[in-house]
Amino acid sequence: MLIRLLEFRDIEDVLAIQSLCREVAQWTAWDYHRVAKGEMGGWVAERKAIIGFLVARRIASDLEILNFAVKPDARRQGIGGALLEEALRWAKSFDAQRAFLEVRVSNLAALRFYELYNFHTTGRRARYYTAPIEDALVLAASLK
Repeated sequence: MLIRLLEFRDIEDVLAIQSLCREVAQWTAWDYHRVAKGEMGGWVAERKAIIGFLVARRIASDLEILNFAVKPDARRQGIGGALLEEALRWAKSFDAQRAFLEVRVSNLAALRFYELYNFHTTGRRARYYTAPIEDALVLAASLK
């Protein structure tokens, strides 16, 4: 498996994965164009084809994970961990103090996954998600 930067040629594959994963933010092609242009950090996992992606950004001395998905039939094979570890390496390159993200309160698999990487609930955002409307838990992990 190869983890590499997200490129323009990956956008259709990333959108296809996103459409299979209704629990993640449903971004537009334009959003991913911004990632490919370098406005945010973005990586894909590739194994003959794109099987996962992660998008993050630097906010002052923090890393914010914005969107993250692995194809359902490729889960539980270390792909998500490899993508997250790449984003955390990037965060260390700019001396980030912590990483944070939001996750649907009902997404128990994601909550368990983030727990493995020492993320803890630090807040709750009522009615943060739409389609369906649902609260988000704010998770954070210290990188120091």
